[in-house]
Amino acid sequence: MANIKSAKKRILVIEKKTLQNKSRKSAIKTAEKKFLAAIEAGNKEEAAVLFNDVQKLIAKAGAKKTVHKKAASRKVSRLQTRLNKMA
Repeated sequence: MANIKSAKKRILVIEKKTLQNKSRKSAIKTAEKKFLAAIEAGNKEEAAVLFNDVQKLIAKAGAKKTVHKKAASRKVSRLQTRLNKMA
């Protein structure tokens, strides 16, 4: 355990950020699963709406550096491709 005050604070901050990151990643995974389920069902309208939600969550995670910016962009691009193939 840390003895220095600043080190103790860093531990608390890291715990808080870890929980935020876990929450963001979990929300992305859940939204992505719903989107992929809509694609599998063949429901293009619902998939388009869900894609906007997924895209927003991934972009926010990329901006907050929960996920690397280029990895977030790549994930959105791949999901967009899946949506476009439905047509």
